[in-house]
Amino acid sequence: MSGLLIAGTTSDAGKSVVTTGLCRALADRGVHVAPYKAQNMSNNSMVVGHGDDTGEIGRAQWIQAMAARAEPEVAMNPVLLKPGGERRSHVVLLGRPSGSVEATDFAEGRRHLARAAHAAYDDLAGRYDVVVAEGAGSPAEINLRASDYVNMGLAQHARLPTVVVGDIDRGGVFAAFVGTLALLEDSDAQLLAGWVVNKFRGDLGLLQPGLDELVRRTGRPVHGVLPWSPDLWLDSEDALDLEARRSDAGAHGRRVAVVRLPRISNFTDVDALGLEPGLDVVYASTPRALADADLVVLPGTRATIDDLAWLRARGLDVAVSRHAAAGRPVLGICGGFQMLGTEIADPLGVEGRPATVAGLGLLDLRTEFGPDKVLRRHDPAGYEIHHGQVAGESERGAVSGTMVHGRLEDDAHRDAYLRRTLGVASTASFPAARERRLDLLGALVEEHLDVDALLDLALTRR
Repeated sequence: MSGLLIAGTTSDAGKSVVTTGLCRALADRGVHVAPYKAQNMSNNSMVVGHGDDTGEIGRAQWIQAMAARAEPEVAMNPVLLKPGGERRSHVVLLGRPSGSVEATDFAEGRRHLARAAHAAYDDLAGRYDVVVAEGAGSPAEINLRASDYVNMGLAQHARLPTVVVGDIDRGGVFAAFVGTLALLEDSDAQLLAGWVVNKFRGDLGLLQPGLDELVRRTGRPVHGVLPWSPDLWLDSEDALDLEARRSDAGAHGRRVAVVRLPRISNFTDVDALGLEPGLDVVYASTPRALADADLVVLPGTRATIDDLAWLRARGLDVAVSRHAAAGRPVLGICGGFQMLGTEIADPLGVEGRPATVAGLGLLDLRTEFGPDKVLRRHDPAGYEIHHGQVAGESERGAVSGTMVHGRLEDDAHRDAYLRRTLGVASTASFPAARERRLDLLGALVEEHLDVDALLDLALTRR
């Protein structure tokens, strides 16, 4: 098996960025490379495959497959956990719903997931020259090591050399590197092959003494320092960075307010709007933030009924209705679309508990949740992931909705929608912009990381 594990000192240290960039850099070198993440915890997902092979994976692994110029498949993210509450997650195993796992059942409830995840890795490794695996959180979570199959558990299974990424922008990166090594068991530490510094700003000469000391103290090389770039904006796997995901149109643009639902999912639906130079896309959680919006978007959610209750508790339901009554456009996507209807019924408690509630009543639409999950791809862009079955109208005046995620990524559809609702034309190409970002990231990795050394690590049996 030939592969490499990209771990991190913390969550959001830059594992996804380095994995994505390395996939593009290796693909540019002609290497047949695939991304992999044993377990992802995210409500931001993507539909892959066709027909009976259709399944669901984390959005980050989908974009990594795009970077690798590989066909996305469920083996690239065999276990996807979708948070269903503080202590419970819904399990997607090899692309399909597979019950749930409780925090109190962390070890026993995950053993079959570990077996499936490792088998998926072995399958990919048998078909690709190199598999670049992304870890989760930190490999030094010593309380979780016994049941780990994502970080050093995976590394031990496949004998993967492991490179740890640290975010210097947060501060304390050297302590995080040394501390990570210090907490690893000896057998795991033997697989730790080096370090990568992420998000560096400034003079590299000022950083060099620290890098030299890090090498001296740990005996592991630094494989590069990746600079911070304002032009990088990849499909994220969680909602941690939503406040930073906005365009730079400022006060001169038409304002698009996306309601920041507590359990927001597939929020990348509006990324294409953020590319338009004439639109200022912001995330809003108060009625005041919606007051001067030209377009209000109700995005997808993992818990439609609960988030509708949250909407009402904050008075956002009244704000959305007033916006619509004034003839200004409202767009609902998946769960947000269901909220715009007259009724939402969940007789089986698919989302948690049986309930039937009134919707916002802006569309003559009824939703009923059922046990079967719809997974469907659309061409040229878009996909469906939902339990709720809708019946009724999808448009009334300036209010409209769709069950299809990602439709705005199609340039022609987005242009038609903006012309119809805001009277403005699209001037951006989303597919081209995504490809430019991946090329930029691949070039940054090629320039600032020792790709030769990383490739040698991946190809060396341990």
